[in-house]
Amino acid sequence: MSDSPGALEQAPPVDGGGVPLAVVRGEPQFELPEDLYIPPDALEVFLDAFEGPLDLLLYLIRRQNLDILDIPIASITRQYMEYVELMRELRLELAAEYLVMAAMLAEIKSRMLLPRPVSEEEESEDPRAELIRRLQEYERFKQAAEEIEALPRLGRDVFQAVIAFPDRQVRQCQPDVGLDELMRALHEVLRRADLFSSHHVEKETLSVRERMASVLERLDGEGFTEFTRLFDLAEGRMGAVVTFIAVLELVKESLIELVQSDNFAPIHVRARSAA
Repeated sequence: MSDSPGALEQAPPVDGGGVPLAVVRGEPQFELPEDLYIPPDALEVFLDAFEGPLDLLLYLIRRQNLDILDIPIASITRQYMEYVELMRELRLELAAEYLVMAAMLAEIKSRMLLPRPVSEEEESEDPRAELIRRLQEYERFKQAAEEIEALPRLGRDVFQAVIAFPDRQVRQCQPDVGLDELMRALHEVLRRADLFSSHHVEKETLSVRERMASVLERLDGEGFTEFTRLFDLAEGRMGAVVTFIAVLELVKESLIELVQSDNFAPIHVRARSAA
């Protein structure tokens, strides 16, 4: 309830006196004042608000479940003009774009009513094509705006939570590490080091092909040469192996021949070119 002058408030029924029309300053009123004056424009209710002529046309089409690709221009134009006249009667500010759309509807209606030559009927397009295109484009944008409006909005549907953390100093205690834990850590480091160990691969200094050529040069022009004289003890085991493989390759390629006079007798080597 309000104590302001002229405030009207609904009150419950009173016993024996009927239902008061209103309560003014705490006193029930059962009759209207004789000097009460209500202006004709004191109350106006607008159930539909349109954002422009295209919005109004789209509302008229949806209300009657019409096909937007086949608009009855005569019916839509009549309803559109009724709305424009209603806006004039209510002394509302009539935007110029509403009048432009009314002129466009009248032009489309006249173009559809007027007869056209036979040659132009096949080539000319539907007078409603441009209006249909604009209505379809406006409908897509309006649908997108409605979907965006339905999304959750910060400050309206969802609210940001803010929490003030207390000012506290965190003291971190140092762990107590024993000798056994240090030994386990060292063992783990050594195990990881073994995984990344590497070795260096060097190029072979002795070549079988080169040793084959050296043996052929040594046997060239000579007769039989003792097999053991082909080896150089200063080269070590690696040199002996390379020389032996070179001799086998030469025998395989039939470049040299091996001769032994008796069992367990010395082996002699001779180049086939010398033979």
